[in-house]
Amino acid sequence: MTEIRGLRKIEPYVAGSQPKEDNIIKLNTNENAYGPSPKVSQALEAFDAHSLRKYSTLDQAALRHVLAENLQVPADQIIIGNGSDDILSMAFLAFFNSEEPVLFPDLTYGFYKVWADLYRINYHEMPLNENFEIETADYFADNGGIVLTNPNAPTGIYKPLDEIEAIVKANQDVVVIIDEAYINFGGQTALPLLQKYDNVFITRTFSKDAALAGLRVGYGIGSPKLMAVINAVKNSINPYNVNSIAECLATAAVEDWAYYEETCQKIMTTRDWFSSALQELDFSVLPSATNFILVEPNGVSAEELFNHLQAQKIYVRYFPKVDRIKNKLRISIGTQEEMERVLSAIKEIL
Repeated sequence: MTEIRGLRKIEPYVAGSQPKEDNIIKLNTNENAYGPSPKVSQALEAFDAHSLRKYSTLDQAALRHVLAENLQVPADQIIIGNGSDDILSMAFLAFFNSEEPVLFPDLTYGFYKVWADLYRINYHEMPLNENFEIETADYFADNGGIVLTNPNAPTGIYKPLDEIEAIVKANQDVVVIIDEAYINFGGQTALPLLQKYDNVFITRTFSKDAALAGLRVGYGIGSPKLMAVINAVKNSINPYNVNSIAECLATAAVEDWAYYEETCQKIMTTRDWFSSALQELDFSVLPSATNFILVEPNGVSAEELFNHLQAQKIYVRYFPKVDRIKNKLRISIGTQEEMERVLSAIKEIL
C-alpha cells in the first residue's frame, strides 16, 4: 500500500471508562454523586425546542452575566466553552507561543501533555515531591508559561493561595493557567489574583461541582489583555462552541448555586469520613480537597482491589502505566450510602 505522508502521530488522552451496565457504583471519572439542581430540570422542560433552528449565541451573554454576579468578576472577563477542556485547549493555542518550555507537574491532568504535543508546544514536566506536592521553587525557572491544577488531580492535594501567588508574581512575563475544576470541594480560589496580575487565567467546569458533566460547559476568567487573545482564537476555530440548551441549563444551575453549595458539602463530609475509614485499615490516603481520593491499599495490591471492586460493579480508576501511582487507586466520592457499600466491599477482600 502507498504510504500517506503528513499524518500526525500523537498519543491521545485516555479518559475513564463509561460502563453501560445497570446497578453500578461509578466512581472512576469524578462525576458529582448528586443530581443537578431541580431548577435545571425545570429549565429543560421549559426550553423552546423550536429555537434550535437558529444558531446558538456567539457570546453566551446570559450565562456570563450570572457567572459574573456569582464570582464577582466583570462579565467581559469570562469566556464560555464546550467544557473546560475546550477552554484549556484554546488557552494553549492562545497563550503558549514561545520557544521556552511550558511547565506543569509530572502527575496532573493528562490532557496538558496531549495538547502540548498536538500544538507542538515545548514543555517540561516538573516532578512532584516525595509527598506528591507541587514544589513552588520549581516554577521559578525560565519558561514559556505555567499550568497548575489546584487542587491537583489525580492527587487531590491543594496548594495554598500564597504559594500560587508566589509563582504568579515570579512569572509575570508569561501566562499562568490555574485549573480550578475542583476548587469548590476545598481550598481558596485564585480569583483575587485577577485584580493584581494580568497574566493569570483561571479555568472552571460545570462537570464536577454543578453535576452537569454530560452537558459539556466550562469557562475561563482572565484579564482583558488575555481575553482579547483567547476570544480571537475561539472565533478562529468555532464561534458557536456552546449550544443553546447547554447555555440555558448552565445558567439555571448558577442561579441556584445555594443548592450546589449544599451538595458539595455533603460530598466533602463523606470524603473525610471515607478517608478516615480507609486509614483505619492502614491504607495510605493523600489529603484531598476534591471529590475524589488517591489511595494505596494495605494487604492487597491496587490491581487486586481494582478487580475485586469491578467484579462487584464498583468502578474506580487504576493507573497501571504510571509508575509513581501504579499501586494506587483514585476513588471518586459517591453518596454516603454508596461509599458505605464500597467500604464493605474493601473489607471483604481484606
